[in-house]
Amino acid sequence: MSRLSHLDAQGQAHMVDVGDKDETARIAVAEGCVVMQAATLAIVRDGDARKGDVLGTARLAGIMAAKRTSELIPLCHPLMLSKVSVELTPAAPDAVEIEAMVKLTGQTGVEMEALTAVTVAALTVYDMCKAADRGMRIESVRLVHKSGGKSGEFQAA
Repeated sequence: MSRLSHLDAQGQAHMVDVGDKDETARIAVAEGCVVMQAATLAIVRDGDARKGDVLGTARLAGIMAAKRTSELIPLCHPLMLSKVSVELTPAAPDAVEIEAMVKLTGQTGVEMEALTAVTVAALTVYDMCKAADRGMRIESVRLVHKSGGKSGEFQAA
């Protein structure tokens, strides 16, 4: 197993120095879902939620979260992202599937930004629908693809 990059020789957490890394095009894609009652999904799909447009609001929340990841995750670098997309898709009978894609040309990857986008979008769906369904579950948040940088490409099975 390789050494964790955020720990120094004494085992103390530190921010990784990326100053000597080459700038490369980097992309990360993450996914997850919010599982809910079929009736709750109908409310989302039909645009009948009391708080408004669930999917549109969650999309914006995910994009905003990706841009602020370094404020939320202590050792993440602040990044100038070139693209963030968040797609939310109602999936019958009982889920909203979420996918986020983040891009930049830089010295460090964007996996955390993609994962943060999915997670915050899912939390926003929960927040906007909790009056109808407190039993919703946020599930299966994971990195599914990353490219660029020294470690190359990753594709989830």
